[in-house]
Amino acid sequence: MPVVLEKNIGSQQDSVTVLDLRESFFDPNWHFHPHYQLFTVLEGTGTRFIGDSIQYFEAGDTVFLGPNLPHLWRSDKMYFENNSTLKTHGIVLYFTEDFLGSDFFEKSEMSVLNALLKNSSRGLVWSGKTKQHVIDRLLELRNIKGFKRILILLDLLHSLSQSKDYQFITNENYTNLHKLSETERMQKVYEYVSKNFKDTIKLSDIAEKVNMSEAAFCRYFKKRTNRSFVDFVNEIRIGNACKLLSQNTLNVSGICFESGFNTISNFNFHFKKIVGKTPSEYARALKN
Repeated sequence: MPVVLEKNIGSQQDSVTVLDLRESFFDPNWHFHPHYQLFTVLEGTGTRFIGDSIQYFEAGDTVFLGPNLPHLWRSDKMYFENNSTLKTHGIVLYFTEDFLGSDFFEKSEMSVLNALLKNSSRGLVWSGKTKQHVIDRLLELRNIKGFKRILILLDLLHSLSQSKDYQFITNENYTNLHKLSETERMQKVYEYVSKNFKDTIKLSDIAEKVNMSEAAFCRYFKKRTNRSFVDFVNEIRIGNACKLLSQNTLNVSGICFESGFNTISNFNFHFKKIVGKTPSEYARALKN
């Protein structure tokens, strides 16, 4: 699979680009670009990787990312199967920092918007009424061009700058490293774990895939993700478990083994460590 490191975005003529994405699965490549990005998932499920963050996503997932923040929405494995009829749908808006001039957001009147843009360097995920407002505006912007699109975007950014309905996505101490060699390696790691998390994953296998010794890979991975490789795999597995709990089609025991854990006790321990609740507590909270 080719690795997209720096992604080319839309028209070179437009300062704001809006794309209506309808595919069998979302772009499976770990990439970055020099644009701010507002993105919402309207259809599809999977795992969202942004910087050092790993989260399950479903319809409604709405984020704002700053420039050059590496990211990937990895659709669930079933979307890649040959006989799959599943589809994904998302709307994304891109703009560059200088789309209104090199120092527009440095003006005193823009201080609140400037703070929003700076916060987006860690990625922001929106919730509540603000999330729905973003989705409604992105749907509207699909069919609007020219000056009116600029006005609506500025109004939307102003709304976001006034809202508290967000959480930061990456950790505060996340260091953005987007070198070509590292992006290629991380792509291989994400792809391998996403495909094989239900099975036993040996450190020796993944180290071999990225042409590193086990010790060197462990140091490399910890430095760039702020977690051990074992913790990373467990987070992928727990993300899958959260998805299955939300679907309410399997009991906790079935979800445990379907997510790659060998014992219920081990599953419960890692679930509470990562989510803050037991699987049963999480399932009950979904019903409330």
